[in-house]
Amino acid sequence: MRTSHIVGWSALALILLALSIWGLTHNARLFLLTVLNGLTLASLYFIVASGFTLVFGLMRNVNLAHGSLYLLGGYVGFIVAEQTGWWILALAAGFLAAAVVGLLIQTVILRHMQGQDLRQTMVTIGLSILIADLLLWGFTAEVHQMEAPAWLKGPIRDIPIINAYSAYRMSLLVLGVAIGVALWLFLNRTRVGMMIRAGVDDRAMLAASGVNVNLVFAVTFAIGAGLAGLGGVIGAVELSMVPGEDTRFLLASLIVVIVGGMGSVAGAAIGAAMLGLAETFGLAYAPTYSVVFTFVILIIVLAFRPRGLMGRPA
Repeated sequence: MRTSHIVGWSALALILLALSIWGLTHNARLFLLTVLNGLTLASLYFIVASGFTLVFGLMRNVNLAHGSLYLLGGYVGFIVAEQTGWWILALAAGFLAAAVVGLLIQTVILRHMQGQDLRQTMVTIGLSILIADLLLWGFTAEVHQMEAPAWLKGPIRDIPIINAYSAYRMSLLVLGVAIGVALWLFLNRTRVGMMIRAGVDDRAMLAASGVNVNLVFAVTFAIGAGLAGLGGVIGAVELSMVPGEDTRFLLASLIVVIVGGMGSVAGAAIGAAMLGLAETFGLAYAPTYSVVFTFVILIIVLAFRPRGLMGRPA
């Protein structure tokens, strides 16, 4: 790392430390609540973006319909929860619905466009609009919101300084960490994960060794799409389901992958944390300019780390 980079990151760390001290002394409860809100929002961003990390960051498939798969999973989960009352079943249904649609997108369309980024971009933009319009036709523009499961309703009390905090939002931290660890183990400690990484590096060599590369990539794409649907069900409780959320989460996933580094699960976690904290602190302390903080992060990170925080040369 060059000296200028060290100086830049050190200066940024000092600024963040000074702002944290000011926030704690000025209004400690507001500051800590904002930190928790940022981390729980980051966990949701990570769950959705981890699927995008598999598809775009790792496989290099440009799937701009990822946000629409988030919305699809949320609506399917909402219906299942309304009909059965089982939140866990709604999670499974949202994951499976998005995974099946993602699998169809990969096997029917994107498999024939491998390496053609512009074609993939234009086609998936069209698919995104089509899926979003079909969902708008089916569910109208009415806001839909799921109820949290009974065992996660209400606040956790007697937290120092904060006093009480939503049990459901707190559970997002645990879920995000669990999914992150499982995904890292899948990619780095299983035979399928190693085949995925090998296929990205040298598709022809992997095929020559007798592996069905198309099947491996199709399964990977389905998992990535399913994670978007899973995020949709989780987000339907806190953020509700409404047209436009697909664009928000697609943009968030893009930022997370770019900031964190292409194909890095750890980088996606760091990028999601930075994005979630920037959004919530912006809304709490400078609501007029909150959206600016997101792009400030992009500028700073890409100025010092063009491949992202955890990105490596291709």
